[in-house]
Amino acid sequence: MSRFAFLKAVLGPLMRLMFRPRVEGAEGIPGSGPVILAGNHLTFIDSMILPLVCDRQVFFIGKDEYVTGKGLKGRLMAWFFTGVGMIPVDRDGGRGGVAALMTGRRVLEEGRVFGIYPEGTRSPDGRLYRGRTGIARLALMTGAPVVPFAMIGTDRIQPGGKGLPRPGKVEVRFGEPLEFTRYEGMDRDRYVLRAVTDEVMSEVMRLSGQEYVDIYATKAKAAA
Repeated sequence: MSRFAFLKAVLGPLMRLMFRPRVEGAEGIPGSGPVILAGNHLTFIDSMILPLVCDRQVFFIGKDEYVTGKGLKGRLMAWFFTGVGMIPVDRDGGRGGVAALMTGRRVLEEGRVFGIYPEGTRSPDGRLYRGRTGIARLALMTGAPVVPFAMIGTDRIQPGGKGLPRPGKVEVRFGEPLEFTRYEGMDRDRYVLRAVTDEVMSEVMRLSGQEYVDIYATKAKAAA
């Protein structure tokens, strides 16, 4: 049994009892081959809920600080986060975005599932912000289909992404897979990248029902 399967078997029932996840459209996720799951990001617990409701293991990028802690606590955190599919990347440096992109590409080329939040950070106010084009680059470089998803209610069980989540009901909605093979070889065209990203974000908005804001979330946070 893999570490992921062990953690899901042990913690899954407790998490389902606490959060009572309602799932729509998960049957549309391809059962094999590379897949990109792209959705909104409301709070930290999103990255725990997504693997819980998917049959296939989902790999995603996380801050390396989650796995570099000292002592027993640090080792346990590293064991847990890498076990649930987190791949640590130093995102503070100037090449953090490139490292994240290359990590995602490697996961997809191995035929696995890669989860990504195109907004690049958690929403500061529950609205949906402009997507960054890394999602489009990954889709065009690998040919992987993109399955949009929406987290609903996770910000109520863990407001601000801090502290322990409290019991409550959450919902995860998956859309139909989006194919972008018509843009093969155009992963350097910024207009194509923006069009692909906007198409994905439009589906996320439809699924989530969130108000859309056409600026980057990082700018909104900086201006707050």
